[in-house]
Amino acid sequence: MSNVIKVGISSCVLGEKVRFDSGHKISKFVTKELAPFFEFVPICPEVGMGMPVPRPTIRLVSDQERIALVETKDASIEHTDKMVDYSKNKVAELRDTELCGYIVCAKSPTCGMERVKVYKKGGADNTGVGLYTQELMKQMPWLPVEEDGRLNDPVLKENFITRIYTLRDFYDSMGGAPTAGKIVAFHSRYKLTLMAHHPQSYKELGRLVANIKEYDIDTFYQEYRVALMNAVSHRASRKNNTNVLMHVQGYFKRNLAKDQKAELCGVIDEYRQGTLPLLAPITLIKHYLAAYPDAYLSEQKYLQPHPQEMRLRYGL
Repeated sequence: MSNVIKVGISSCVLGEKVRFDSGHKISKFVTKELAPFFEFVPICPEVGMGMPVPRPTIRLVSDQERIALVETKDASIEHTDKMVDYSKNKVAELRDTELCGYIVCAKSPTCGMERVKVYKKGGADNTGVGLYTQELMKQMPWLPVEEDGRLNDPVLKENFITRIYTLRDFYDSMGGAPTAGKIVAFHSRYKLTLMAHHPQSYKELGRLVANIKEYDIDTFYQEYRVALMNAVSHRASRKNNTNVLMHVQGYFKRNLAKDQKAELCGVIDEYRQGTLPLLAPITLIKHYLAAYPDAYLSEQKYLQPHPQEMRLRYGL
């Protein structure tokens, strides 16, 4: 597996003083907890397209026809075309770098992912997307994108990091040259993950992979990548996780003694009821897997989607 996991990030979230007021929006979670695992690629679209630091504040305005990026104090000074051109070129560059995720600065008229304020005649609403991030999500629909503040939520955080590691594993498994065999083997390792995240996508991807021979491999690779990443963007629910754990339990029915079966069943049920975190049944399953190896289960990414040192399944 590649040691380098590249993640794009709004420069200000990394602590760079690039904001309009020469300030930053450093995220301690990003710099302390994520930095040991990822190589960040910091980008500030406003500085990138040539605006100075400090600079006048800018905002999105709507005039029915389109959304424009203008200066707050003088709406006649517009930056829309320049920002759109910069975004198109920058994202086209990033497409070729095997970037595995992107953390953007919330509420920003260039970087915000959702609920960005858009000013109109008679008021404003929070329906916008930053112009740069909009281009990013359009050109790279498979890319995990998340806002800095939302990463304080344990469920959103775990989901985002699972997506990053899934994409990195996908690239590593292809080794730069996708083949039908490589994709089928990868898909096999992610069956339980897909069942936990989105059972409907699990079925759809299964049908897609069954017809792989009918596709040109590069076309299939592109289609599968988008469908895979869309599937894992659905957060794994307690109900779906419980179904997967019960499915896994079936693999041990011949090996476990009566009291061991009862213990595993009890721990899964306590997770289902919310009294134990997901880590509890997973740890017990790994313990039994070490004692009674199973080739299919051993390779399932569901049991270890990200490094244990990240301590992400404690709160789920």
